[in-house]
Amino acid sequence: MKFITALFLMFIFANVQCQETSLDSVPYATIPKAPATYTPGTVVSRMIDGLGFRYRWATEALTIKDFEYKPGNEGRTIAETMDHVYHLSMIIVLSAKKEARDFTKEGPELTVLEKRTATLANLEMASKLFKESQSLEEHRLIFKRANGSSEFPFWNNINGPIEDAVWHAGQIVVLRRSAGNPINPKVNVFLGKLND
Repeated sequence: MKFITALFLMFIFANVQCQETSLDSVPYATIPKAPATYTPGTVVSRMIDGLGFRYRWATEALTIKDFEYKPGNEGRTIAETMDHVYHLSMIIVLSAKKEARDFTKEGPELTVLEKRTATLANLEMASKLFKESQSLEEHRLIFKRANGSSEFPFWNNINGPIEDAVWHAGQIVVLRRSAGNPINPKVNVFLGKLND
């Protein structure tokens, strides 16, 4: 019996270690170095990098109990808020790729941690693509739905998905504090790194 218990504990420890390793490998531990020049694309890229940094640290070291926390009967849980940010990141990266967000197709079913990783990867990819862009006019928001499609200028990406995702990253910070697991106090959003 002791052998089975020890084996079980080793399995749990190894599983937790793997999760910790995968959490450490996601982007935006720091904000990347600023571009040398100011262009529309580099400014948007930097906005997305700021979002990625905030989101990474807002969601770092959350527990299953934290994921289930919500402020009341009407609010979203932290996991539901993270799911929303994941979908916003898909709109952002598809705009960067000049592709439509097709709501008629469902993506793969992901865990909360997989969505976190995918969100950060989407933001990192969008940042890289926008950094190279010379014209934001070609990065329209295109939505395909069963009843047709719609298009919006890039301006809607700024006040829509990008700023909405920043808003929700802040909500996660507040929710996790209320849940008893506050964000790392060394996070410095002004400098884009952890304080020493």
